[in-house]
Amino acid sequence: MSPIRVRPPSAGPLRRSPGRARVATLATAVVLATAALPACSAGGSSAAGTDGKAPAEHGDGGTATVTVSPEGSAAKPGEPVRVAAHGGILTSVAVTDAEGTRLSGSLSESNRTWVSDRNAAPGTSYTVVAATRADDGTPGQSRASLTTRAAERVNKVDWRPGDGTTVGVAQPISLVFDRPVHDKAAVERQLKVTTSNGTEGSWGWMKDWSGKDRADWRPREYWRPGTRVTLDARLNGTDAGADGGWFVRDYRLGFTVGARQIVKVDLDRKRLTVERGGRTVRTFPVSGGTPGPETGSWRGTEVVMAKEGSIRMNSETVGLGDAYDQTVDYAMRLTWSGTYAHAAPWNAAYFGRANKSHGCIGMSDADAKWLYQHTTVGDPFEVKGTETKGRVALNNGLGDWNADWDTWRAKSAL
Repeated sequence: MSPIRVRPPSAGPLRRSPGRARVATLATAVVLATAALPACSAGGSSAAGTDGKAPAEHGDGGTATVTVSPEGSAAKPGEPVRVAAHGGILTSVAVTDAEGTRLSGSLSESNRTWVSDRNAAPGTSYTVVAATRADDGTPGQSRASLTTRAAERVNKVDWRPGDGTTVGVAQPISLVFDRPVHDKAAVERQLKVTTSNGTEGSWGWMKDWSGKDRADWRPREYWRPGTRVTLDARLNGTDAGADGGWFVRDYRLGFTVGARQIVKVDLDRKRLTVERGGRTVRTFPVSGGTPGPETGSWRGTEVVMAKEGSIRMNSETVGLGDAYDQTVDYAMRLTWSGTYAHAAPWNAAYFGRANKSHGCIGMSDADAKWLYQHTTVGDPFEVKGTETKGRVALNNGLGDWNADWDTWRAKSAL
């Protein structure tokens, strides 16, 4: 590290006058030190030792020297900015980037060192201004600048739910990363979730259906209605690890939990029941997937991911050949593998009688319209039945609730 020295004025300090308080004046000379130009002492000779720190000056007129790490025009990112005073203490430190954003930090108990709370971000220039007081009380100020190396690879995040939305009680926070995240612990440490009522929850890591790394935060139990949730992802300056790249921005989102609505689907009885606030508000007949490893429905808790309206469904996109190719109405997506709840008037003869779909939960136009109008993204569909083909995977949609609490917590990188 190259030291930065504030030199006293050539006239030296004023002496104490009898009967008067001591008056000290300081004309500040700022030296921007680099490795090639070490700071100089008042006499003009080099003051930097082999460890990069300037020795303290003592006696009248001595001033503290300051060192900053990292340093230079190609500094290493991903580390906190450290400021140290030698021959005195730090009275204040301000570290700002080119846009004027301040990097917060804290002084040590001795006031001789200051460390930023955040890492230095890649490709960023910082200005450091440190006010000091020497051991003999002489005040001073020093200024330095550093620029971190730009990131060779940048990692980005796609997230659910959207900022400012109102969601159902089963909606997790779900982050999908563009590039691999090898240092999951380093990333998870930067993800802070706060709630209006102290909701208990945990992060869990998995491979998304897309094959990308994904981190979800879910409560221990369904959210309480009215809960306000904030995610503060302070990722700027975090290294995702080998081949993962750097994060070069922060992310922040907030959402509110709406009414407690649970959709229960019993595929043995071929009935769908909507419960709101613990009370049954609607029940109607449905038809699920034809029993079998390819056409059967999944069981378990599936969360409404999106309300997609009228969509074209083509069996070739889910590996079922040319079984169907048609437009369906009031489509609500439940899994990435293609499970929806939607209107299926062509199956009217089977509603309440038999499971005859290709895996979706079908119902009449009227019932599908009502359900679509009264469903919120994040509402859970709790599906059960002996004719199902298995439990839905955690990464197949928002299947987080298909793990018990201990299993889920074990998926945290921390």
